[in-house]
Amino acid sequence: MARANDDAAAALSEYAELFALTGGDAFRVRSYQKAAKAIAGFPEDISVADVRDVPGVGEAIAKKMEEFLQRGSFRQLDDLRGRVPEGVRRLTRVPTLGPKTAIMLFEDYGIDSPVALGEAIASGRLDGVKGLGPKTLANLLKGIEQLEQSGRRVHIGVAMSLAEQVMASLKAERIAYAGSLRRMKDTIGDIDILAVAPESIMEDFRAQPYVADVIAAGDKKTSIRTTSGLQVDLRVVPAQSWGAAMQYFTGSKEHNVAIREMAVKKGWKLSEYGLFEGETVIASESEEEIYAALGMQFVPPPMREDGGEVKAALRHELPDLVQLPDLKGDLHTHTNLTDGIASLADMVAAGHARGYLYYAITDHAPDLAMQRMTLDKALEQRQQVAELQQKYPDMRLLHGTELNIAPDGSVDWPGEILREFDVCVASVHSHFGMSRDEMTRRFIAACENPYVDIIGHPTTRKIGKRPQVDADWDAVFRAAGRTGTAMEIDSFPDRSDLPADLVRLAKHHGVKFSIDSDSHAIPHLANQRFGIGIAQRAWLTTEDVINTWPLERMLAFLGR
Repeated sequence: MARANDDAAAALSEYAELFALTGGDAFRVRSYQKAAKAIAGFPEDISVADVRDVPGVGEAIAKKMEEFLQRGSFRQLDDLRGRVPEGVRRLTRVPTLGPKTAIMLFEDYGIDSPVALGEAIASGRLDGVKGLGPKTLANLLKGIEQLEQSGRRVHIGVAMSLAEQVMASLKAERIAYAGSLRRMKDTIGDIDILAVAPESIMEDFRAQPYVADVIAAGDKKTSIRTTSGLQVDLRVVPAQSWGAAMQYFTGSKEHNVAIREMAVKKGWKLSEYGLFEGETVIASESEEEIYAALGMQFVPPPMREDGGEVKAALRHELPDLVQLPDLKGDLHTHTNLTDGIASLADMVAAGHARGYLYYAITDHAPDLAMQRMTLDKALEQRQQVAELQQKYPDMRLLHGTELNIAPDGSVDWPGEILREFDVCVASVHSHFGMSRDEMTRRFIAACENPYVDIIGHPTTRKIGKRPQVDADWDAVFRAAGRTGTAMEIDSFPDRSDLPADLVRLAKHHGVKFSIDSDSHAIPHLANQRFGIGIAQRAWLTTEDVINTWPLERMLAFLGR
């Protein structure tokens, strides 16, 4: 359910961005950004809790947030929105383009959009401009292309939150999302919602506060664009056709074509209303009945991509997919010792509340300089973990670390320090632009380090912001298979990393996986459902996922 925290945090982040664009001092910009993160990650809803209880929120920010909760904005934000031209703000959405450059391009060259910037670079207008060398211009072009590709698509976290908000706002006998969101794709173009409800639901839908404009209105289907720019289609379907409608509108198109062809071969017809022989309904109320009538196993939505699932379902050979309740622990989480928001005690309590049998704390290691981590701090935390362990006899606490993979493949600490950690996740956090060969060697070296257990968010991508690094993944996964190094499925929805296609490739090389939340706040622990979605799209079973295993087996894999 959408909380006031998310909107308030977005407003504060926007304020930080505009403050930076108007030359505001960097320290204050950072304090606004940190407060925005803290508000988004605060477990209680600030519309009912006191925003002053959020760590890092002082009196000045609290006043802004109180005004925001009353009227959806605050005076200083309105003021800055008026002062920063929209063209400059549009430019700052291009990855790698900073505020100073955006203002210079706007003021000196009249460039007011990513498209205008692309044209200026292509025509040579910016050749020789101070601070914009050929490499910088090439990177900007890449950034513009990426921005266009991400276009109107959003990551699954944004789409899921909106779908849940829409469903909670409407009264219906039955209501559910379908489409690519139900197939758990990592990016979503628009949201399909089906409902069994009276036609008056359409009027209620159009009147909701999240509706910016109505694209098409009818009794059976209404399409709206939300205030965030996403399209939502609501369809009313007959109760007796629920299963057929869910099957049809979940897709994918390719999967549905394959299923329809099977029906046609039997002399039947499959539509959104049901599976028919002439006028007789064979199945329509549930998806299970439809698949069964076609002689197939039920195909879970994330598998419906025409990737061999139809043949496997006909042979009753679909794998038993990993499910959310199978996860026995989380092997990658952070606290406020580095860049997390919540304390060690609060994060552990939240992990315990999820029923985990084990829980790893993996704060950043010292080479990520901005986190100001030291070995002394890590050892002090280890002592605190040991003390906390007494409080949770039924959940094993693992003291871990998230290491940084340097350009040469080495990591922050030597072996004699690493061997004392219960789990070592190693991730790339810098030098994303290395050549394919160098990047491949970098990952292989990390896999070959005997103390590295898991490669964290392997492609390093941030959806809509940063493309994945270039590596020979076949070679990387071969190495990981050989060394027994797990690959992470980072469940953070803007990462969704490894993506499903690479998970399938890694599995082919015998690699095992760890589905982790990479939590930096308590609400992030719930992101694990997105990691499970990726695993299901890649056909993984519990055999493939080390943190579904009992404690002893998982520790044996880690070699601890």
